[in-house]
Amino acid sequence: MKRSVTVAFLVAAVFAVCQFRQAPTYAASSDEHSTNQAAASAISGQAQSADVHSADNVGAKIYEDDCAICHGEKMEGILPAFPPLAGVRRQFSPQQITDLVRHGKGRMPAFTKLKENEMTALLHYFDTSQMISVASIGAGSGAASAHSSALSEIGGSLFQQNCAFCHGRQADGGETGPDLTRSKLVAADAGGDKIGEVVRNGRPEKKMPRFNFSEQEVDGLAAFIHSQAAKAATMKGHRRGVDVTDLQTGNVAAGKRYFNGAGNCVSCHAPNGDLAGIASRYEGLELERRMLYPEDAKSKVTVTLSSGEKAAGTLAYLDEFTVAMRDASGTYRSWSLQNVKYSVDSPVNAHVDLFGRYTDADIHNLMAYLQTLR
Repeated sequence: MKRSVTVAFLVAAVFAVCQFRQAPTYAASSDEHSTNQAAASAISGQAQSADVHSADNVGAKIYEDDCAICHGEKMEGILPAFPPLAGVRRQFSPQQITDLVRHGKGRMPAFTKLKENEMTALLHYFDTSQMISVASIGAGSGAASAHSSALSEIGGSLFQQNCAFCHGRQADGGETGPDLTRSKLVAADAGGDKIGEVVRNGRPEKKMPRFNFSEQEVDGLAAFIHSQAAKAATMKGHRRGVDVTDLQTGNVAAGKRYFNGAGNCVSCHAPNGDLAGIASRYEGLELERRMLYPEDAKSKVTVTLSSGEKAAGTLAYLDEFTVAMRDASGTYRSWSLQNVKYSVDSPVNAHVDLFGRYTDADIHNLMAYLQTLR
């Protein structure tokens, strides 16, 4: 109904303009000419508004059908499994989002059937939905007012959209991001100078992306993080988590003996090889988490075909129907389990097997030894 009304309105308007242009004996006054120009502009604006509204509706419907089940009805994410998408355009370009949607990544499936206009509508929906405005702060916001409540409130909204998935809703640490309320960088930050540098440049070595924030938005993020740090410092006991020193109570010599002996860690790891400098890269709970359950350990798989031929590579996918790998050349290969036999060598399993044998002393001693590998 809205579309037919708009078309009818446009047809009538075009007819009126044509009639005006074809009148040979009528000379419009300057006031009348301005009025007609204003009317034409209004008509054009209404047409553009209708197009935008239509794109919003299409994009919203696609999001509701295909994205909301994982990323939330309001793009808020479902932590810790699925990240929020509100403000996703601050992290990724339209082409990057398009590639991700069309090809998928990790647990996210590929949406190959989306038409070009549908993808455009989805991108427009991301652009226009739940974007945080900093206009109310004014151009004068800077270091002097970085800790104002208004700035902190807006920074908190940006933080929830873009940072909470990794760093926790209160900035006190999450699944993959450190506790920012205890960060040395945050403690040394003045008005967002150090926080802003990290936010804009990212930290690729720690899998932190870059964010396209304005100076005012960085001020807001810094204000929120500092307010959370100040709030955390007032907590009873002044303890908000585990300090690095809490995990330095073991015996180094005993930990080395466990590494080379009962733990059999030496069968997979080398202090001067893959573990060289590990204590410089990770510390505290992050180091202990990686020790107990390494997240980047790749499983190897060997597939035996019906012909007797064997193929080996890095396990890429495995379920009750299919096994897949990437071989030494990087080529992706997959087979139906009905036609092959396979065996998987998973390094993580060795760590899992230790869970039933670890004592508290073993863990503390092993941690003490690992923390010497700098």
